[in-house]
Amino acid sequence: MLAAGMTGMALGGAGTAPATSRLAGSRTVPTTLDVAARPATGEGYRRLVAGPGWPRVVRNDLAVADPGRIDRRVPVTAFTQFTDLHIADAQSPARFEYLHPLAGGAFRPQETMGALAAAHLVQRVNALRTGPATGTPVDFVITTGDSTDNHEFAELDWYFAVLNGGPLAQNTGAAHYEGVQDSGDPLYWHPEGGLRDCFRERGFPALPGLLTDALRPFSSPGLDIPWYAVFGNHDNSVMGTLADQVIPRVEDWYTGDRKIIGRDEREAAAIAEMLHGEREVSGQAVLGGNAVVRTVTPDERRHPFTTEQFIAAHLDEANTGPGPVGHGFDADDPRPHYTFRIAPGVTGIALDSTNTAGLAEGSLGLSQHRWLEEVLTSGSSTYYDALGREQSQLVTDELFVVFSHHTSDTMTALWPDFRSPGEPRVGGDGVVRLLQRFPNVLAWVNGHTHRNTITAHPADEPERGFWEISTASHVDFPQLARVVEIADNRDGTLSLFTTLVEADSPYQADYDDRSPAALASLYRELSFNDPHTDLEKLGSSTDRNTELLVPGRLPH
Repeated sequence: MLAAGMTGMALGGAGTAPATSRLAGSRTVPTTLDVAARPATGEGYRRLVAGPGWPRVVRNDLAVADPGRIDRRVPVTAFTQFTDLHIADAQSPARFEYLHPLAGGAFRPQETMGALAAAHLVQRVNALRTGPATGTPVDFVITTGDSTDNHEFAELDWYFAVLNGGPLAQNTGAAHYEGVQDSGDPLYWHPEGGLRDCFRERGFPALPGLLTDALRPFSSPGLDIPWYAVFGNHDNSVMGTLADQVIPRVEDWYTGDRKIIGRDEREAAAIAEMLHGEREVSGQAVLGGNAVVRTVTPDERRHPFTTEQFIAAHLDEANTGPGPVGHGFDADDPRPHYTFRIAPGVTGIALDSTNTAGLAEGSLGLSQHRWLEEVLTSGSSTYYDALGREQSQLVTDELFVVFSHHTSDTMTALWPDFRSPGEPRVGGDGVVRLLQRFPNVLAWVNGHTHRNTITAHPADEPERGFWEISTASHVDFPQLARVVEIADNRDGTLSLFTTLVEADSPYQADYDDRSPAALASLYRELSFNDPHTDLEKLGSSTDRNTELLVPGRLPH
């Protein structure tokens, strides 16, 4: 709950670039088909301006596009994918900011404003309402994991407030800021000025009062359409990497008053090797050693949550928002994987690809893999071809879209998960092979890599191919969500349209403007200028706005 005296920072009136796309219902809302952020000309720290949009590319990797499909096309559904929001408690003791020269995601200069920026992404999706390719209404949003940065209850509360709507302040501990950005250590950007830190040397501005403004309460509009949730590695492990089980008294570390802000270089390198799986994890090394420590105000809201508590929080009626109850999770069968109806004839399959023993990478437990096979088999029958190979054929009209956090090539953690000791694990290659057995899988939608990538997975029989659609995060530049539309071309093929959208905030705002829209704008600007930004995460033109052809059809 917020204290009395909440400031009037409700969202609204956020500026946007002028180029727009005319959508169904005479709504005018920009997408990256029309305009996309790009840096101003020059060197060093650069501000963002409106750049040209990204064209839609037709991809025929799995099926050939018939020119007549445009006149025959029947829209089926549209939905929006959020992924890797990484809403962070930037002041938590249970962080490794001092590792950012070795692991960029350990500290981001914009991280105090993540919830506010995510609320502006919500605002853009609410305004969009319909898919830009087919004009069909956007039916739901799905978050494909890493919604929190460090699986804290405080972060989980902010995530619900952003998506469901309502007041929040992205702050824990004291009323004032107590993180690394006013620590006096030149390793971090100090927006208040007074220190020639390594970010200021790269041209980052001095913005006195920013930390105070970033912690001020604001109100998120909340989604006005249903939303579903998928579990990510940052939702179940320390900084998405270390299992709670390997850190002694991990809860005390989270909720205590001792925050490490600096490390001996050799110790930092050793801990980075632990996080990358190059050295055995030592809880004592993580918490002890030759460290620079500051005292912070302890806060029980920083307590880490478990998988079961994540699910229970979604099932709590207080967190239903626009629905559905549980956001996909089922009170009668509270597993982290589930199915849900996308549209008549189309079912969504949400997977839990996390592995607490897998550092950042993922896999499926054998029981979940078998469950997935059972779900897919429910729409098919098995037979054997002339060579004795097991095959399947569609016996119902049900089609499937699969959702997970990890991509197929980041599901490489095959040692047993601490949550299910002894259970064998299945990697991404095994999941791809399973999906290719069935002619009714359209796509696998995921995140994790913070990069836009669309991969065709062809099969020996063309109708068994499917698309893997991976979307960049909303924490690192380019900070995007993706609208996916499904249409039946009535010629034995379907089209999956993908369109990337940016948050509803201006590309550039006056530094003296501390309104929500201006702070959300600054969030994107800082992310672009982060020394660790990798512009390859934008992907190529074939990974952004596309039309993906796939064999298949729905009954009419």
